[in-house]
Amino acid sequence: MTFDLTTPQGRKNAKTDLMWRDHGFLRVWFQNQYWISDDMVRSNQPSPDQIENWAKQGIRTIINLRGGLQSGFHALEVEACAKHGVHLENFTVKSRDTHPSEIIFGARDLFARIETPALMHCKSGADRAGFMAALYMHFTKGQPIEQAMQQLSLKYLHVKAGKTGMLDFFFQSYLDFAKKKPMSFSDWVVNEYDPAAVKAEFMENRLGNLLVDTILRRE
Repeated sequence: MTFDLTTPQGRKNAKTDLMWRDHGFLRVWFQNQYWISDDMVRSNQPSPDQIENWAKQGIRTIINLRGGLQSGFHALEVEACAKHGVHLENFTVKSRDTHPSEIIFGARDLFARIETPALMHCKSGADRAGFMAALYMHFTKGQPIEQAMQQLSLKYLHVKAGKTGMLDFFFQSYLDFAKKKPMSFSDWVVNEYDPAAVKAEFMENRLGNLLVDTILRRE
């Protein structure tokens, strides 16, 4: 399926892709949007009309955390941002994996250079948006990690019980280390953090909990 917005069929394909394959119909009335500071909003995937509304509210930058650069939603997002004078940044993160240090500090550098007010979004506004919101609140607003990681909570529809809990586990791994050996988050990422090891520990703990709680039904 092609999403060439210069053709009627391509535009139809893009709108169909946004509304149905990407579940845009669920986001018509529920945007899962929150101002987390005076210059940053987190939300789920905005539609072209919602981008127009955000531009009217003064949003200068939109950060797409999803990737999906060959999708209908992205074609429409690119068009809407250009039409309404909003700068679009594509910065892909994952909802069920650990991230290398290049992504962690890439996010920090992104926050430092964009024009605000800004909006960051993933698909649902729950996991990737929460992870990046936590980094934003730490790097830009100076919140300690223990406070910043509250951006990953059920309030925003983030669920820790599944693989998306790996995002929480990343931050918790730092907090657990810092209790034994005080160190800044940035220094930990540079000197101690091993993405593969953190992921392996999370998966081991997750499988252990599944065995004990679900299969053996331990109390």
